[in-house]
Amino acid sequence: MYLAKLPLCIVAAGMLGSSAIATAEVDIPFDEAELFFELNDTDGDLGIHGKVDGDEWKRLEIEDPYERRMMNIRAIGRLKRQGITELFFESAEPTFDELDPKKFFKRFPEGIYEIEGITLDGEERENEVFLSHVIPAAPANVTVNGVTAAEDCDAEELPVVSPPVTIAWGAVTGSHAELGKPGAVDVRYYEVVVEIDDTDYKSTSIIPGDLTEWTIGDADFFGLSEEGEYKFEILVRAESGNKSAMESCFVVE
Repeated sequence: MYLAKLPLCIVAAGMLGSSAIATAEVDIPFDEAELFFELNDTDGDLGIHGKVDGDEWKRLEIEDPYERRMMNIRAIGRLKRQGITELFFESAEPTFDELDPKKFFKRFPEGIYEIEGITLDGEERENEVFLSHVIPAAPANVTVNGVTAAEDCDAEELPVVSPPVTIAWGAVTGSHAELGKPGAVDVRYYEVVVEIDDTDYKSTSIIPGDLTEWTIGDADFFGLSEEGEYKFEILVRAESGNKSAMESCFVVE
């Protein structure tokens, strides 16, 4: 993606000093501000994600619990005159072989992070968000039309099914056994994504946290893949905001 001409300056400054934004007390928050971790349990990788939404702003900073600035964004030129209202970012997600999870969590300590901004009118915005090291367990005991799901999409044998396709899984009731720290997990929702790899064709559904299966019955959708192979993902989002996901594939005959 070519971004050289985009009038937006982003500085990653994990070890820099305190915020350049004024430190006066701020009572007006952004409409939405969050930080959370996302785990792909199948591929074995972790990343940190964030989202900020609110009135038009020209400056944004994020500080960790030790008041170390880790992001500094400044709009310039025509984008500064227009203002930014929404920002979503994802960090790189190296595999556990490249970055040990213990080092990852040390890099992003648990605690309260401050997200601060300045609007086009010069008003300050500030949110305090808690970033938890309690990672929900990934969905397990997954079946596709009653057939046990393959370990991943590279498995020698994938389930062969006919539409409608019902994907089911065991309820997530606790934290991940090997990552982060133990703790209570309340499921906010599940997300089921079925797609044809390397295309834009995708079916996405947000499922209430008390449901553990979902049926996709669109015969037209299941006729789009020439080879009949579909990739799917089940993602669980905890009330803390943290997410865990598993991936696999199946074949439609």
